[in-house]
Amino acid sequence: RPHVQPGPADERLRGLSGRVLASNPDSIRGEFARMVQDDRFEGMSKEFVGNWLDFRRFENHNGVDRHRFPEFNDELRQAMFQEPVQYFMDVVRRNGKVSDLIDSDQVVVNRLLAEFYGVEELYNPAAEEWQRIRCEEKIGRGGFLSMGVFLTQNSPGLRTSPVKRGYWVVRKLLGEQIPAPPPNVPELPNSESDLGAMTLREALEKHREHPSCAGCHARFDSYGLLLEGFDPIGRPRTVDLGGRAISTAASLPDGTEENGIAGLRKYLSSQRGDDFRRHFCQSLVAYALGRSLVIADDLLVDEMLTELERNDDRIQTAFVVLLSSPQFQWKRGQESLHSEDSDAAK
Repeated sequence: RPHVQPGPADERLRGLSGRVLASNPDSIRGEFARMVQDDRFEGMSKEFVGNWLDFRRFENHNGVDRHRFPEFNDELRQAMFQEPVQYFMDVVRRNGKVSDLIDSDQVVVNRLLAEFYGVEELYNPAAEEWQRIRCEEKIGRGGFLSMGVFLTQNSPGLRTSPVKRGYWVVRKLLGEQIPAPPPNVPELPNSESDLGAMTLREALEKHREHPSCAGCHARFDSYGLLLEGFDPIGRPRTVDLGGRAISTAASLPDGTEENGIAGLRKYLSSQRGDDFRRHFCQSLVAYALGRSLVIADDLLVDEMLTELERNDDRIQTAFVVLLSSPQFQWKRGQESLHSEDSDAAK
């Protein structure tokens, strides 16, 4: 990005002709694969993923009741914040699949997160700080959906929130447009211990009886209910804070019946995978161009999707198509290319 100062790792790139590089996708592919190995790729990843998935403010998140959850300290909060950034970097650097972002049995964790997720025996303390670990099915981790940062950020302290978690899934991962909630809608209790005889699921069903709420809630609540197997700070659970057994089954908007995080991953990958890829590409284009998308950008997004299909869904393909596009090259390289033309004319 333009605000990053060039350093030694860019000497090779600066030595290439801008015009030759711009006209050669193979050169762009090679330079991109090289440059994502640079330490500064972390800054781009943090900015892009943080804005796309809306967790930039989590470093200062204070919505957790630390008396009830003393294990949630500043160090764990920082590790949770870093996890999606490190995971995204890993997928891009090894040229994994776009689908790995939502459907995976792997995590990228540091020592603190490995302990929190219960995979410390798989973590090698003598190796690098952030490590990719293939998890057993039983811990239900892998990809963005099961990350502590998103499960915690979308929980109001002493209870989970299928509403907030489900809204995050359909809005940030699938790109659906959801109207703002109407005013004066009754609030659910702040704590699962205050629900009385009802479960949160039952309280939510009563909440949806409000006629102005039912339509929108039908679009996303079920996604959040599939995540009820995780408590307010993202730990696996079978009972809520009031001691009531929780259910992780739900009927999704198209009538599909799924259960738990595994069912959610399967559904998003098989039934909504195209929607996720499109929204990922749209978010990447908007970030790279530094503006909202216009109708003309639809062709670029379509090209990215076509090339992903042709190239086994490999994530670097989307970047190469974007970097080769007129939209990106004329925004980023117009000044240098015109300067090159002027020098040649002289």
